[in-house]
Amino acid sequence: MKTMIQRAFVVVAMMMAAMHMTGYLLKGENANSQASQNANGAPSPNGNQAKPGANGQYAEVNGLKMYYQIFGSGPPLVLLHGAFGFVDGWATILPALTKTHQVIALELEGHGHTRDLDRPLTFEQIAEDTAQLLKQLNIKDADFFGYSLGGTVALRVAIRHPELVRKLAVYGSCAGPPKDTYDPEAYKQYQSLSTDFAPKVLKEPYDKIAPDPTRWPVLVTKVKNLGRDFKGYSAAEVKSIKAPVLIIIGDRDVVRPEHAVEMYRLIPNAQLAVFPGGDHFMLWSSPDKVLSTLVPFLDAPMPERKKIGE
Repeated sequence: MKTMIQRAFVVVAMMMAAMHMTGYLLKGENANSQASQNANGAPSPNGNQAKPGANGQYAEVNGLKMYYQIFGSGPPLVLLHGAFGFVDGWATILPALTKTHQVIALELEGHGHTRDLDRPLTFEQIAEDTAQLLKQLNIKDADFFGYSLGGTVALRVAIRHPELVRKLAVYGSCAGPPKDTYDPEAYKQYQSLSTDFAPKVLKEPYDKIAPDPTRWPVLVTKVKNLGRDFKGYSAAEVKSIKAPVLIIIGDRDVVRPEHAVEMYRLIPNAQLAVFPGGDHFMLWSSPDKVLSTLVPFLDAPMPERKKIGE
């Protein structure tokens, strides 16, 4: 168990290593395509291309120059990455998702191409930036899939902007303070990250795409403080989520399974998928297993809303 926890909080380092070893990380692919408009009014590249590195765009949201890419066509699906993530990190599941959805993959503040501002990272602010981007793209509502940090952001969007969220899936994410919801050893190692934490598989891509690569130590500190300072969402806030929610977790994840069950019991229209033997990295080690649960959830018809009095 202790070995598993020690591995877990190399977190993204191992995640990205898995991507490199299996050949999923696509580097520097560029393509020229013109944007078209889907039914929601969002720009969409021609050719239904599903390759990270193509068609990157920026939007000014709340003083932030946020980077995003759009792939495919169909109902919009927003992807929110985890700590130290970027668009290329979705390469293991992106082709499957673009078969039925128009995917909008964001790079959150301080990550990838998106420069950070002179402020702490907070889930609340990142959620507001995400909501503002969708409004700029004239997207009335969308499905969301958030991994780890990105899932906690997506939950906040569902709480604060329920009109924007049609369905929501999260993987390895928490709604409460990491100190209370992570395995204790995992949280301890998370908070022991130093500014010289710079695994090659993370630092090299960052150096290539970040507006200012010298800010890597700043990002490490901000990510650590984000988890330290997050007070969590109240039970009432979590219970207020109206969208259908799929909670995905491995029984060896960083987030304790007990917390996933707690979220499942609070959210009125929730489903819970616990993978036996699964850890925080199944998006890269076993993407087909995740997709076998995620895709049917996204593709299923929306449940009928209960009428008052039922």
